[in-house]
Amino acid sequence: MLVARDDQLADLRQRLLRVGELGPAMVLVTGPGGTGSSALVRRFAAEHVAAGRPCLKARGVPWEQDVEQGVLAQLLGAAPSAPDVMGAADRIAAEVVGTTGEGPVLVVVDDAAHADPASLTALWSVVRHHPEARMLVVLAASSPVTGAAAAVLDRVEDRIVLPPLEPGDVQQLAARAGVALHPTLADRLCRFTAGRPGPVLALLAEQPAELWADFEPVLPAPAAVAAEVHGRLAGSSDSGRALAEAVAVLGRAPLALAASLAEVGDPLAPVDELLGTGLVRWVEHLGLALVEPADAMVAAAVLGSLSQVRRADLHRRSAALVADPVARLRHLVAASPLPDPVLADELDALAVARAGTGEWAAVAQLLASAARMTPDTLLREERLARAFDALVGSGDTLGAAAAVAEVESLRETPLRNAALGYLAIVRGRPAEAENRLGRAWDLVHPDRDPEVAALVCHRWVLHSLARCRGEDLVGWADRAIALAARGSPAAVETAAIRGLGVAGTGRGAQALAQYAALAEEVGHGAQAQRVAMGRGWTALSLDEVDVARENLSSATSTDFLGGSTRISLWAHAWLARAHFVSGEWDDALRAADQGELLAERTGMRLIEPLLAWTRAQVHALRGDWPLADRAVRDADVGPRDYEIMRVAGALARASVAEARADYAAVLRALDPLRQPWAGGSVDEPGAWPWPDVYANALAVEGRYDDADAFLRPHEELADVRGHRSAQVRLGYARGRLLGGTGDLAAARAAFQRSADLLEDLPLPYDRARVHFAWGQTPRRAGKRREADPLLRTARDLYAGLGATTYVDRCDRELRAGGVHAGRPVPAGRDVAALTPQEELVADLVSRGMTNREVGTELFVSTKTVQYHLTRIYAKLGIRSRGELAAQRAPGSGP
Repeated sequence: MLVARDDQLADLRQRLLRVGELGPAMVLVTGPGGTGSSALVRRFAAEHVAAGRPCLKARGVPWEQDVEQGVLAQLLGAAPSAPDVMGAADRIAAEVVGTTGEGPVLVVVDDAAHADPASLTALWSVVRHHPEARMLVVLAASSPVTGAAAAVLDRVEDRIVLPPLEPGDVQQLAARAGVALHPTLADRLCRFTAGRPGPVLALLAEQPAELWADFEPVLPAPAAVAAEVHGRLAGSSDSGRALAEAVAVLGRAPLALAASLAEVGDPLAPVDELLGTGLVRWVEHLGLALVEPADAMVAAAVLGSLSQVRRADLHRRSAALVADPVARLRHLVAASPLPDPVLADELDALAVARAGTGEWAAVAQLLASAARMTPDTLLREERLARAFDALVGSGDTLGAAAAVAEVESLRETPLRNAALGYLAIVRGRPAEAENRLGRAWDLVHPDRDPEVAALVCHRWVLHSLARCRGEDLVGWADRAIALAARGSPAAVETAAIRGLGVAGTGRGAQALAQYAALAEEVGHGAQAQRVAMGRGWTALSLDEVDVARENLSSATSTDFLGGSTRISLWAHAWLARAHFVSGEWDDALRAADQGELLAERTGMRLIEPLLAWTRAQVHALRGDWPLADRAVRDADVGPRDYEIMRVAGALARASVAEARADYAAVLRALDPLRQPWAGGSVDEPGAWPWPDVYANALAVEGRYDDADAFLRPHEELADVRGHRSAQVRLGYARGRLLGGTGDLAAARAAFQRSADLLEDLPLPYDRARVHFAWGQTPRRAGKRREADPLLRTARDLYAGLGATTYVDRCDRELRAGGVHAGRPVPAGRDVAALTPQEELVADLVSRGMTNREVGTELFVSTKTVQYHLTRIYAKLGIRSRGELAAQRAPGSGP
């Protein structure tokens, strides 16, 4: 089976096509063992043969590597009579030349690492010295290549290196093998096998179906890997085997620790032995010598060779040696085949301590282990529910989703319902979340169980954040903080989000002050990540771009002690916006793309539209329309999604439509944001930059009264808040409106005020937008000398940002103005009689734009477009738009 190798197949096809033009070639297809190099070249050879073209095939095997010209004998039917390399090359060339009438000859050598060097050298010599031989030599070999063939294969410069599979590829491969894998298990299997299709297929074939239905199965090594590892262990010294077993139990560990567990006094000789057999790897970190299993499959194979008694003994002794409390308890759990209430209580206590610092991934593991060690049913179920809640908090949405059935089977409690509601939030399911959280609040007794009540309130805080309801957020946050113990996870995490609600209700300065105090209180660790994200998000909404970028950059990392993937995703999304508004668009795309990969891996649908918005906007402004359209599809949402998803999706659609000068589509995209569901924080100045885009589209469409009525409340609120960037954006929209109604003096004043407010703000994109609208306004009024410098300023600003879409629009405006004609007219076109305005209209119409679209683009009426078009037809002696398009098509002559 072959999956995720389309690009490599295409590369091979291209190389074969180039043989006819460039002569013979040799390419090495390689990758670690099991990555599918053999499957790829066999598929390529089968395609070639199916097309009726000549193909010579051979395969190297270890026991024939010493047979001189053995591979050549497979290719030609008999070994060449010439004993020397050049003579053998001549014979191969003659064979190839005699068959190339049917097309290029494909020569495939599979398992080339086991081919005899003489054959490989002869094939290489054909490629080097016989340009008349139309052949492509494809060699397949796993890396690294050792032995006699390495001297030849290492010299092959043209290589196709096969990348590892992604979890989605593993899922597809399993489906073809008849196994339905949950995404979480596909991800585990992918990491366990290092993304190699060979071991994946082996495990799917060897293991029973029940294994793949388990939530968290223990994956064994594939039989072939296990046999190879067992053979290496059998050939090892006693100290070497003991050290290999210790490393398999410990994982990556200091050499001294592994040697102590193995009871090896001098570990250097056994380490060298294991390095030579490929059972362990040597790693140096900060001057410390570390050893680790060669890979996860090798570790599983070594563990699989141990008796249960031996394995339990190693884990018990490991627990006495390791310093990390989590690792110590993990080893004790592995050594305990039966429930142990004392150990379960110890696991729970450590989970509570780690929850205090926000290390939710560790908390989830500790509580899951505690549940397995707990004999009491009610207590076990409570710990399972808490483990599930912590798993969601860590950002492992896919892992939590895989456990939903087990959690739903538990007795209904406020904690269980709150945990399921938490998962519904991050999956972007507001109706389900509200139902489950409502049930949790109905069941909980705040007086008797304030800790669980505080947790339920915290989940309502998250729900309110996703619904863009600042007042509700602050209300639930205050309840949670009142119920929670000071310094508890619920109290700290609620405070880290509360500031967003405070800012969302117009108290931005107060929110930033609260974040500064909270940052001092929290210090470092996983909770600091949450504070940094909230602080950065708030700072961005208040035009404090440098503060936002600093905090959000730090919050994207999960290198905080147990940092949350969920918080990292939020930080990626808002960091992308911070980079966008400050003109760092490559960095914006990088942050959004990294966030998108993280969202796909974790299954956190809630944040995907927010990430897609930045991608859509940058790609549209750069004229990368396929990527922009794909981002819009990624941002697609429906009426049942969270408000934060719907707002981001609307802005993504509007940004692409605006870049295309389709202002009717802009209005369609943003109209839903005027509905009651989108009130509150959605309209708060600085929160979401949509009112100016909507008002500008209304003005361009000539709906001046509607634009005025829409702008007034937003302008009043921005003035009350003193929010400068909101005033800037609304100001240019007001200027556009005033210019459209003929009040040029008031329009100039509005534009000038926006430009003045921008003077010391690091917002180059907004500065470009202001000057573009400002320049278009006098240009439409016929004041072209006034418009020209403004449009040139806009053009320079857009060019600095890389916004080629608007650079082109500025050029068209300048050409239409005719003061400083822009680009020269292409040679071969009879347009000497056209004015600059007519030339621009002709250019847009020939692209297939309607009169209305041309008018919108040039900011003139449809009647004006038709007037120019009539004159164009007369001057060029044509009668239709089709003739105009044909005349102006690339390569068309006069």
